Amino acid sequence: MKFAVIGGTGLIGSQVVKDLNAAGHEAVPHSKSTGVDVITGQGLGEALRGADVVVNLTNSPTFDDASLAFFRTSMDNLLAAAEKAGVGHFVILSIVGTDQVPEMDYYRAKTLQEKILADGPIPYSIVRATQFMDFMDAVLSWTADADTVRLPVTPIQPIASGDVADAVAEVAAGPPLNGIRNIAGPEIFPLDELGRITLSRKGDPRTVVTDPTAGMFAVVKGDVLTDRNAHLAPTRYTDWLS
Repeated sequence: MKFAVIGGTGLIGSQVVKDLNAAGHEAVPHSKSTGVDVITGQGLGEALRGADVVVNLTNSPTFDDASLAFFRTSMDNLLAAAEKAGVGHFVILSIVGTDQVPEMDYYRAKTLQEKILADGPIPYSIVRATQFMDFMDAVLSWTADADTVRLPVTPIQPIASGDVADAVAEVAAGPPLNGIRNIAGPEIFPLDELGRITLSRKGDPRTVVTDPTAGMFAVVKGDVLTDRNAHLAPTRYTDWLS
C-alpha cells in the first residue's frame, strides 16, 4: 500500500515512515520542508495523489486557543484533498483523555480534530496515546528554576515515541477502525515522582517540590492521563532513560 505521512519528518512521523517501509509498504513523508502546507493547502493534492492511506501527524505550533484554528483549517484542507484523491483510510494521532479536559485549550483542539475526522467522508482511525516519555524534559522545564522543579501528583502513564510510532503504523496498515484505539506505557507514576526519577537518573541535583497548582497538568483531575484498559506498549520508563 501507499501511505502519505503528513508531518512525516517529525518525531513520530519519521519513525512511522521507517516502520511502514520496513514492512514492505511505500510510505512517503510530507511536511513544510518538502513543500506541503496543511494551512494554505499548498502541495496537498500532489502529496496525496495515489495514496491508499493518509496518516496525519501534523501538530499545532502553539498549545493555546490558536490551536483550535490550526486543527480546524488543517483537517478541512486534508479531508478535502484526501476525498478528491480517493484515499480510503485517514489516520490521526491524538491524546488519551483529550475529551475530558475542556479547561485545556490544546485538549479542546484535539477533541475538535477528532470530531472533524469522525464526521468526515473518509473511513478513519484515531490512535490516542498517553504522554510521550520524550517530552518529560519539556514538562520539567515549565515549572523549574535553578534549584527546584514544581510538579503536581497528576498520574501519568508515559509511553516511548517508538512504541507510539509502531502502534500508528500498525493501525494505518490495517482496516479503518472508524473509532479509537488507546495506547499507553506499561507503568503509571504520579508526575512528581516521575520528575524525581528523571532528575535522579540524569544526575540533576534539583529538588522536586510537590505543588498541586504547578504546570499545565495541574488542571487534570483523577486518571484522565492514564488508561488501564489501553493497549500497553512494552517500553518501561527507566529502560527508556537508559
